[in-house]
Amino acid sequence: MSMDALSWQTAITRITPNEIRIRGYCLTELMGGVSFAEAVYLLFQGDLPTAEQAKLLEAILLSVIDHGVTPPSTQAARTVTCTGAPLVSAAAAGMLAISEYHGGAVEVAMELFYDTARRWEAGEELESIVAAVLDEYKAAKRRLPGYGHRIHTDDPRTGRLLELAHELGLCGQFVTIAEAYAKALAQTIRKHLPLNVDGAIAALLCELGFPTEVASLIFAIGRLPGLSAHVYEERTRQRPMRAINFTQAEYDGPAARNLYRDSGASSSTPFGV
Repeated sequence: MSMDALSWQTAITRITPNEIRIRGYCLTELMGGVSFAEAVYLLFQGDLPTAEQAKLLEAILLSVIDHGVTPPSTQAARTVTCTGAPLVSAAAAGMLAISEYHGGAVEVAMELFYDTARRWEAGEELESIVAAVLDEYKAAKRRLPGYGHRIHTDDPRTGRLLELAHELGLCGQFVTIAEAYAKALAQTIRKHLPLNVDGAIAALLCELGFPTEVASLIFAIGRLPGLSAHVYEERTRQRPMRAINFTQAEYDGPAARNLYRDSGASSSTPFGV
């Protein structure tokens, strides 16, 4: 069999002697020239984002960077760390916990929002679609993905993401759809189930044109730095092979700080927006 018969194609990265190109762009030009979020967008979408799209994706990644010690991914990562496993392996164990019930709601919510948008564009009334979907979920005794939270009654990340999207002019039909479901839930269900960060991210990834299949990957990319910090802290602050009760963790880090007042950071908007 000839070498030509074994060849296959990739459109992501080209490696030649002394040169690396990502989607056609020289990596050394991207280094210092674009943000991490812009590079992530480039890898998945094939082109660099607008400044507005880049800022929104940056906020999405940051919104899931960490959520304390109780999420399953953090519990898994810290538990594996205390066995003496390499820190990379421990962080990987945390990543493996990102699945249907932890982070997976983003993908399911995106599927729901894309399907709702197709029906809406086909001429159905949005309120009628929403009502029918809620009836279907109620009959199946299923929980609508992207709504409600085990801790937050008003997820602060949701409000900030939507605020940024409005500021950047990136609130379109998918945000309208997400808000329509939230409004209908509030009117038809006694239990308070507001749009959570998964639902907000789902709507905004739809606005950015991401396919549903990459939703959990985006969540994992955002969460990895937090998991890495947890495994390092577990290794350096705790004894090995300990019995961990994650609900008994007590925070002893810095007191509440203001980003611009306490750090001297500029309040100007990044990415030239």
